[in-house]
Amino acid sequence: MTTIVGLKAVDGVVLASDRRASKGFFIASKTTQKIMKVDDSLAVAIAGLVSDAVYLVNVVRAERKLIALRRGYPMSVAESGKLISNLFYSGMRNYLPYFAELIVAGVDDEGPHVYSSDMSGSIMAEEFVSSGSGSPIAYGVLESLYNPTLRLEEAQNIAVKAVEAAMQRDPGSGNGVDVLAIPVRKVM
Repeated sequence: MTTIVGLKAVDGVVLASDRRASKGFFIASKTTQKIMKVDDSLAVAIAGLVSDAVYLVNVVRAERKLIALRRGYPMSVAESGKLISNLFYSGMRNYLPYFAELIVAGVDDEGPHVYSSDMSGSIMAEEFVSSGSGSPIAYGVLESLYNPTLRLEEAQNIAVKAVEAAMQRDPGSGNGVDVLAIPVRKVM
């Protein structure tokens, strides 16, 4: 139970999440980090089983480094999303699924990108996306405020509003908002 959101702006990407980790009706932690940086140009927001999500992020982090060393240039955000998709699909096909949903956001030579991926192995490019138990509420805010010409600062404000709205009505979301922005200028 959680709320995570990702938005694409003209000059970067934004991820936001709440901080609550719950076990049924018990609040297990009020300081959970649900946004993980892979490197300076890519980050992932996680919903679902934390151990599965952390494992997937660690594999992607290692694979991105290895592939960049082998070929001499970094993986694109789309390639990284496809890697995550393949890992999810492989788990599903081997009857050992990863019980997580990820929002993959980053910038590369082609600009900002946001992808959503789930345990089936699907990967979809999005302008904005939300996942977790609070996502229906967050989508109401995102649908009403998002436009494709947003600047990074505006996108951050909308992401925070979306997570805060979810925290007001979703018992699985709460205890504050974490935000990570990756501007286009940091790449290279």
